[in-house]
Amino acid sequence: MAATLPRDAAKLHGEPPAAAPVDAADAAHGSAAPDAVALDTGDRAADIVGLPPQEAPSATPLRDTLGRFMLGAGKHLATLGIALIAVLISVVTWQHYVTAPWTRNGSVRVQVANVAPQVPGKIVELRVSDNQFVHKGDVLYVIDPFDFEVAVRVGKALVDQRAADLEVKQAEFDRRQHLSNLATTPEEQQIFAGNAAQAKAAYEAAVHQLAQAELNLKRTSVASPVDGYVTNLLLRAGDYAVTGVSNISVIDSDSFWIDGYFEETKMARVCIGDRAEAQLVGYAKPIIGHVKTVTRGVSVSNAATGTQGLPNVDPIYTWVRLAQRVPVRVAIDTVPPDVPLVSGMTATVTIRQPSVGHHQTGLDRFRASFVDPIMDLLGAGDPPRANCLQATSQQRPEVEAIPYSREPAVPPAQTIAPGLAPGIDASPRLP
Repeated sequence: MAATLPRDAAKLHGEPPAAAPVDAADAAHGSAAPDAVALDTGDRAADIVGLPPQEAPSATPLRDTLGRFMLGAGKHLATLGIALIAVLISVVTWQHYVTAPWTRNGSVRVQVANVAPQVPGKIVELRVSDNQFVHKGDVLYVIDPFDFEVAVRVGKALVDQRAADLEVKQAEFDRRQHLSNLATTPEEQQIFAGNAAQAKAAYEAAVHQLAQAELNLKRTSVASPVDGYVTNLLLRAGDYAVTGVSNISVIDSDSFWIDGYFEETKMARVCIGDRAEAQLVGYAKPIIGHVKTVTRGVSVSNAATGTQGLPNVDPIYTWVRLAQRVPVRVAIDTVPPDVPLVSGMTATVTIRQPSVGHHQTGLDRFRASFVDPIMDLLGAGDPPRANCLQATSQQRPEVEAIPYSREPAVPPAQTIAPGLAPGIDASPRLP
């Protein structure tokens, strides 16, 4: 400690420090210790005065310069690459948004069977509830059948009466035909022939009236015409059913489809039979289908006639012209099990080209996602497919029919009133 204080004081006064005593261990190592002491002394002096420590001159200045240049060039190239990728993604996104066949303006549609009674009366029994699933032919409600049962019984009695009258008058006419001219006259034969003809006509009218009464009795049980769900049920037992007035609605569960309203700028890539994917709001799995039909007409406001029968064309002062929307009907092929179909739900509809399907390769996906939009932007893309909407005219029209009532055949009067006219020589027998 005593040897250190004078040396530090000498540093402060600018004097060279005195040599430290060398012990035997240091002497054994030669001159290495004095050099280390000198180096340490110089560093401490530089620290006290405030001078920077002496650095060893670089042995490779060219290598350092080249490294700094490569580092700067790498940063510039990385920045340029990121900018090019951003521009490419922007172009692809814009091209996809403008011309790709997709739309968020889609909705689920369905056919609704409006059930109306064919006979009037009070509803005495309601067999369904709201949102209940019913099968085709299931009874929805029952109208009071009393009046119609009475009409059937009266009709049957009238048929029996007309059949008996026809049998008697037909037998009288047959007897007059077998008598000689001395026992009857032509005028009398004509009278009995006319009576038989009138009785036949009255009998056939009674048969038809009975068939109508029986059909009306069946119509008191109003059945569902389709498989589906009862919706918006406001009917209750005790209400009066009016003929032809709808009082219950059934959603046809087999008639769901999706309407996509595509902008006219995207219609060049929509063709009949193309694969379509519809994703409902709130559900990740898409509904798979195909383009079935494309609407060929959209209402035009300028088509209305003005005064004197002249066309009324509205002036347009806006700079932006909105593209017209064209309805495209998509037939549903596959519905995921956890996706419900509800009429009116919003869907995002995307049309896939025939080459973009389940078996597409990575190259096809890359071309469809990046190459095709850029080619379309440059005007060198694939032209629209010709006559791709003509498949509708080649399809056979779909005929939809339901069973309807047919008039029964008129039975012979002998089967209804047998034994009234057994023959000329035999006595009649009551049934």
